[in-house]
Amino acid sequence: MGDVSVLSVRPTVRFSPDDDRYSPRHLTGRGLPLILRREPEPMSEAIKIEVNVRGGKLAVWEREGAKTMLVFLHFWGGSHRTFDQVIARLGDGRRAVSYDHRGWGAARELRGPYGIEELADDALTIVAALGLERYVLVGHSMGGKAAQLAASRRPEGLAALALIAPAPPRPALDAETAAGFAQALDSRDAVGASIEHLLTEHHLPRGVREVVIEDGLNSNRDAQLAWPLDGMTTDITAAAGAIDVPVVVLAGRQDKVEPLESLESNLLPFIPHARMTVLEGTGHLSPIEMPRQMARELDSLIYRVNGRG
Repeated sequence: MGDVSVLSVRPTVRFSPDDDRYSPRHLTGRGLPLILRREPEPMSEAIKIEVNVRGGKLAVWEREGAKTMLVFLHFWGGSHRTFDQVIARLGDGRRAVSYDHRGWGAARELRGPYGIEELADDALTIVAALGLERYVLVGHSMGGKAAQLAASRRPEGLAALALIAPAPPRPALDAETAAGFAQALDSRDAVGASIEHLLTEHHLPRGVREVVIEDGLNSNRDAQLAWPLDGMTTDITAAAGAIDVPVVVLAGRQDKVEPLESLESNLLPFIPHARMTVLEGTGHLSPIEMPRQMARELDSLIYRVNGRG
């Protein structure tokens, strides 16, 4: 293992597998019933690790399991918590890592730059520090574009790429339109309006909605602005053409941020081996709206690229 330090090992307290909401370890005291499972089970423990990256440390949450690791990169306004319920529903013994991008959540104070090149660097630094021999990058939205850049470098051990509602390599918006997104995280009301009118197909439970709002506000301003003012309009089509592993694109039918027609025009023609699966009944926040189906899609990808995972 590379340059890491283990901070703690603790049970992950979460809703039962039949509940599609966030883990109550993040919701305790916010008015939601706690349906707890404390008995030993696969993926029930998370090890919090600090990984040295440029300018400081990133907190990483690792769930140990089988050989192939899923490495999750969150969306603009998200955090490692975005994937809690997806990870909880992965197949028995599935190994996973999630973390907060620099400038967000636990890494809010980590200095920039905060562009997608830096986010790609951080992802591969984590992979190297953990000594991963075989892994799949799972990128959501902004995290999807960073994952494309990371994969384009053809890092050793990368088995596949899963892109969830990804920002495409060829920008779909002009600079003026993209800049208009900069106000989306200005306040609780702004984040709430984005959730209701842009990000989701269905109303989120109150506690889940609160977590999404908290994540959206828990960043520094430079990190917030780096995406709409630069990353969103950066053309990485040349880099994307170098990706040489299987690529699965998981797109929501009702996604208003990265609609199907945009992905068909601005992503699929530029990424070799990319195949798109359309998820019915979900918008941009598909890991939150339908974690069970998302977990099934990721398990299926692991079986296809690695036989038994």
